[in-house]
Amino acid sequence: MSSSRVFGGGYLDYARADLDDFLDDARMVHFAPFAVADHDRYTRDVATALAPHGLEVIGLHSVDARQAIEQAAVLFVGGGNSFRLLKRLHELELLDTVRQRVATGELRYIGASAGSNMACPTLRTTNDMPIVQPPSFVAFNLVPFQINPHYVDADPTTTHMGETRETRLREFLEENDVPVLGLREGSFVRRSGDQLTLGGVAGACVFRRAVDPIEIEPRTDISWLLEVPARFDTPQAITPV
Repeated sequence: MSSSRVFGGGYLDYARADLDDFLDDARMVHFAPFAVADHDRYTRDVATALAPHGLEVIGLHSVDARQAIEQAAVLFVGGGNSFRLLKRLHELELLDTVRQRVATGELRYIGASAGSNMACPTLRTTNDMPIVQPPSFVAFNLVPFQINPHYVDADPTTTHMGETRETRLREFLEENDVPVLGLREGSFVRRSGDQLTLGGVAGACVFRRAVDPIEIEPRTDISWLLEVPARFDTPQAITPV
């Protein structure tokens, strides 16, 4: 699989040097703005953010998306509502083409927030409300594990009575035996072939079934996550007390 980068935090400031290295000599980025309603505004914002890199940004909403993806060198999938994003990606029939072109090294993938969810096998560890219904939760499957972007640790002093993020991820693991990488703001992962590295400044947390979460420091090799089998829809056995 080609190098791919999955961002899970704020708007790229913490990854400028890595982004330049990843893009190398690329001068054009195709941007998928489908996670928000105003595609034109979102594309303009991204174009402004990437202008210092000398990059031209083309919104996939403004061209024949399927044809563009077959020729694109870089695909940037932006954040917003991941259900809306995935629904549109299915409607445009982009999943297989992106997956195949990334696997052959023809396409470089960048995902921010909801875009990092799209790099996973499924949508199931998103933080978003299902404002629309995609035909399937199946995503690009560029990595074999799940990502939870914007991961936040529980605040022991809060009066909030709802579920913590960790509680929600543990519920996911009760039904699916798949590692989940909780990316804190300011962290990202970069894949190059069989190598996977955690970048950024904030670190991350790996959740797995029946074991304690593992803290991961920035610049740590986490390639082992690429070798852990993903088993969806495998409920955890409950031992009677």
